[in-house]
This record gives sequence, C-alpha cells and structure tokens, in this order.
Amino acid sequence: MSATIDWHARAAALQPDGRAFIGGQRVASASGETFDKHSPIDGRRLGAVARGQAADIDAAVRSARQAFDSGTWAAQPPAARKRVLQRFAEAVLAAREELALLETLDMGKPIRDALAVDVPSTARCLTWYAEAVDKIYDEIAPTGPRALALVTREPVGVVGAIVPWNYPMIMAAWKLGPALAAGNSVVLKPSEKSPYTALRLAEIALQAGLPPGVFNVVPGFGPEAGEALALHMDVDALGFTGSTRTGRRMLDYAGRSNLKRVYNELGGKSAFIVMPDVGSLERAAATAASSLFYNQGESCNAPSRVLVHESLADAFVAQVADLARRQAPGDPLDKATTLGALVDATQLRTALGYIEAGHEAGARCVVGGRQVRVESGGYYVEPTVFDGVNNGMRIAAEEIFGPVMSVLRFSTEAEAIAIANASPYGLQASVWTDNLSRAHRMARALRAGTVHVNQYDEDDITVPFGGFKQSGNGRDKSLHAFDKVTELKTTWLRIDPA
Repeated sequence: MSATIDWHARAAALQPDGRAFIGGQRVASASGETFDKHSPIDGRRLGAVARGQAADIDAAVRSARQAFDSGTWAAQPPAARKRVLQRFAEAVLAAREELALLETLDMGKPIRDALAVDVPSTARCLTWYAEAVDKIYDEIAPTGPRALALVTREPVGVVGAIVPWNYPMIMAAWKLGPALAAGNSVVLKPSEKSPYTALRLAEIALQAGLPPGVFNVVPGFGPEAGEALALHMDVDALGFTGSTRTGRRMLDYAGRSNLKRVYNELGGKSAFIVMPDVGSLERAAATAASSLFYNQGESCNAPSRVLVHESLADAFVAQVADLARRQAPGDPLDKATTLGALVDATQLRTALGYIEAGHEAGARCVVGGRQVRVESGGYYVEPTVFDGVNNGMRIAAEEIFGPVMSVLRFSTEAEAIAIANASPYGLQASVWTDNLSRAHRMARALRAGTVHVNQYDEDDITVPFGGFKQSGNGRDKSLHAFDKVTELKTTWLRIDPA
C-alpha cells in the first residue's frame, strides 16, 4: 500500500453513484425513491442510493432475458467470453484503490484488508473462471454402436444473485464468475448496507466488453428488491448468501413462483478444536484469534466456538486474551488498523446483546465486551473472549457476526466431536493435532463442508465453499460452482445400420 495516500482526503472527495445499473446504464429507481447510505466508520452520509423495488427488478430481469435470448453473450465462443472476463478482472485491479475505498466506507473494514484481500480476491475469482471457460468438456455416453448420446452443459438463463454486506465484492464475484463464464445473464441485488462496489463492478464489466443487459445491479431492501427477485417468474436460478432465516424464505419464494433452483450459502458456528497433542499451542491460539477477529468477526465461517482440551485450556485462554487486548478497534482509513467498525447500529446492538447474554448465562468474560470509539460516531466493539461456555448458551449456539469468541472445554476426542457436531450449522471446522490418524479420523467425523487441519482459513478459488445442515446447499468456488448455473442436456442420435 502506498504510504503517500491520504485516505481521509480521498473519502472526503468521493461522490459515489447510487443509481441502479440496468441494461448497460445507470438509472434512477422507477419510483424515484432513494435511501441514504451512511458509513459505519463515523456516521458520515455517503450519498443517496436508488431504492429498487418490484418494478426495478422486473426491468432488470427483462433486460437480462433479452440479452440472453439475443445470444449477444451466451452464443459467443468460449474463447471470446474468456477474453472479456479477463479484461474485467484486469480492470478491477486497475480500479483497486477506488474499489477498496468504497468497500471500506460502505461496511467498515480496514482499508489495508480491502486493498490486500478483497480487491485481489475478486479479480482472482473472475480470472479463474475466465480461464475455466474453454477447459470444460462435454460428454459422450457409452451407448453402443447404433446411437450417439451427447451430454452438453448449457447456461440456465437468467441468474439472480443476492449477496451480503460482509464481503460485498468477493461474494459478488463468487456468483458472477461461474454464471457469466457459462453464458448466463445476471441480476445482482447487493445488501442495502453495502451497495456501492457492486454498482461500480457493473460499470467496469461494461467497459471491459460485457454486452449491455448481461450484468444488472438493483440496490434496495430485502423485503422489496430481494423478495421481488426471488419471486420473479423469469429468473431461472437464484444464488443467495446470508442468514439461515432468510435462506428459508428463498426456498419458500421458489415454491411460490416458478420452482427456480435456489442455492443457499448460509450461517455458521464453526468449531475450532485444540487437542492435547497439538504441536504448537501458541500458533493455535494466534490462528484462532486472527481468524475470529478478522473482518470484525463478521464472517460466516468465523471459528467462534473454540473447543480446547481441559489440560491446555487455561494456557490457551491466557494467550488468546493477550492477543485480543493488542487488537483494539481503530480508524479503518488508517493503514495500520487491523480491526474496523461493525457494519451498522443494528449489528452493534446484536453483538452487544450477545455479550450481555453471555454474562447472564454465567460465562466468564476474560477480555473485551465493550463498545469503544463512541466519540467517532461509528460502531466499534472490543475483541471479546468468554471462557466457561457450554453449547447450551446462546453465545455458543447462535451466530453472532461480531468479534466474540466462546471457549468450551472437553476431556476426550469423542466429547469434542459430539460438541462440535451438536449444532444446526455445518460450515467449517478445524482440528489441531500432531497425530495424523487422529486428524483423519476427526476430519471424517466432523459434519462440516470444510475441515481445516493445523490451520484455519487457508483457502483458494480452486476448492468448493459451502456447508452441511443449515449452513446451506450447493457450493461456491471451484468447478463445482458451474453445477448451479448450468443445465445438463442429453441429445440422443440414432445411427441406422448401413
């Protein structure tokens, strides 16, 4: 990061465009209504954002359908789509500083993380799916000499995408990459809490050569724009990332409309298990703290349930508490800050409410637990560590989406697995042990979409992301993501004998 950039000056000069993006151009909402967007950093007003509703969603879906049916994108050769998506990714990197600043102002994450993680990860995702376009082959079934059966993968049509506020660009790219690479058209509904980077991405895509109407963005509120998109009769597939509560509604909306396929990536309460034969307790503690407090704890896969063997628990708690004390929330526009602001007042109240619930349940708050930087006008909570937690407590059972760690103690491997699996969620888990057989045994026993061993959050676009149970269905990332946005067609040709 350049040391010469004055991010406060850039933020003061920024005038983000909050209008929707439909049919290749910026447009006001059909009703003319807007809502004000304020930054969680200090409460400053960022601007007015179009309040998309059913009429705007209908216009965006109509534009996407027309683009798809015309073949302006879907019928392009794979190599041509590849070149456009590559230019899209390159343009994202070229706009790195602008996009990072928008992301930080929108949802409060440190500018250093937006620059080092969010923008490069977005570009990497688009590049990877661009490269995959002409590497996926169709099939010929082994039918015998008198028939030729072709199995081809075709775009599903119009894909709706609803993404959350915690990683707005990355989550958008996870939906856009495979959908666009396969030849679909997309209507994206970003969270009303973080709409600006999605709108800017649509402009960048158009400039990179994506035809008008192929990628549309309608900002707005869930009960208005989100519900209208999920209920729309001309949307063929819907990708949703968000809460389990809202994910249930998406399935209901599909049943009430056209039975569109719905893929939900939902909440998590991931277990981080430290066994007595862990190689380095210090590294385990450092990883648990950094993984949980990263992005202010606003991550669905955050390891918020830390299970530690009783023989190591006191030492582990002391170490994570010390690390938490060193990671105080700071100004997100300061390049030295590693812990930023929660996304809004609602999320602040939620986090503080869970902290209070932890106290009331009898858990011991070792460190943190308070709102800080109140004078800034923003929403900041100290990294918080509770010890003496059990699975029956709300702080261990429910997703908090804040910097709150719960430490649970266990005595045997079987008990650790039972505690870890006693959750409606199954997104991720982690096992820390130097015993290879134990690592394999526990990884197989844990009901989670990803199991990390002696690390957490090491990741890549090449592997699928998603969960078991109420953490959702389907997978983002990797080649498996194409399954969500394509149809399999069989073409059977009879071959008559000579």
